[in-house]
Amino acid sequence: MRVIGIVDTTFARYDMAKSVIDELKKIGTGFRVVRYTVPGIKDLPVAAKKLIEEKGCDIVIALGMPGSAEIDKVCAHEASIGLIMVQLMTNKHVIEVFVHEDEAKDDKELAWLADRRAREHARNAYDLIFNPERLRKLAGTGQRQGFEDVGPIV
Repeated sequence: MRVIGIVDTTFARYDMAKSVIDELKKIGTGFRVVRYTVPGIKDLPVAAKKLIEEKGCDIVIALGMPGSAEIDKVCAHEASIGLIMVQLMTNKHVIEVFVHEDEAKDDKELAWLADRRAREHARNAYDLIFNPERLRKLAGTGQRQGFEDVGPIV
């Protein structure tokens, strides 16, 4: 049985892991989910690595919600670099799902975006493991997780 890891933070203002788990239940079977919650976004890389190395996860979905302040953007960038390093050290995908607070005009739109982006990346993680052909078919089609897709340029 495959294992999908989810790491999220208490700093986030929306429970994106709940959306991921709900979406994965709708998509299929043949996997189990392991969730690990950490305080902040810079804690995501080590948690992702622990999920892979200690819990046997085949893939990890890393969820974060950086604030709109400049320091939050810097911390998100540092976390992103850490998540890339985890992928290279473990040879496993870590799907970074960040929703920045300033991407939305208000809390209602922010919640909608967090839910939608989390669900769309849950599908991406599932497809990386179980259905990579679906992703190949979408290559070059301008997919966007969260907001509307932009489509191909030709």
